[in-house]
Amino acid sequence: MKLSVVQLIKLGQKYLSLWPEKPELRNYFEEYQGVQSARFVCRYFPALALFTVIMQLYLTSGYHLGQGSVSHAIDALPQALVYGLFLLSLPIQALVFSGVKADKLLSPSLASWYHSRLAKIKQQGNQSDAKQGDYSSTTGDNNNALANLATYKPRYIDLAQLLQLTYPNAK
Repeated sequence: MKLSVVQLIKLGQKYLSLWPEKPELRNYFEEYQGVQSARFVCRYFPALALFTVIMQLYLTSGYHLGQGSVSHAIDALPQALVYGLFLLSLPIQALVFSGVKADKLLSPSLASWYHSRLAKIKQQGNQSDAKQGDYSSTTGDNNNALANLATYKPRYIDLAQLLQLTYPNAK
């Protein structure tokens, strides 16, 4: 599917938010480490970019040595902005790459696991519905979420949604 950069960024944000933060998933999915790295970059690099610009301007101004000048800081401004913009671009790159990954089809072995896990969850959901006799709001939400999952050609975003249903984050 052809997506614009803005759509890829939004899909990347959704993909990163859907992956459960369960350390045991690292043993089963290689994508887990990439998701954790992208979350780290998106969380801390904007502040790191600002810190880099401020410190570079401060150190080149000479104020820390007692012989400071605003003209020295202004001379260093283009270089500081380049470093800051580079660091600010890394979270955007992480979101774009996450969006591209989210839109890819699962490998055949992972798709097979996905289909078997989806069938197992649907079967467990039907059994629990029969035992309860009525539909609670959480059961209805899970059934709606299960109905929205792709069954023909699953993508990584579908895998993340399935894992979110299986391993909900404790917030």
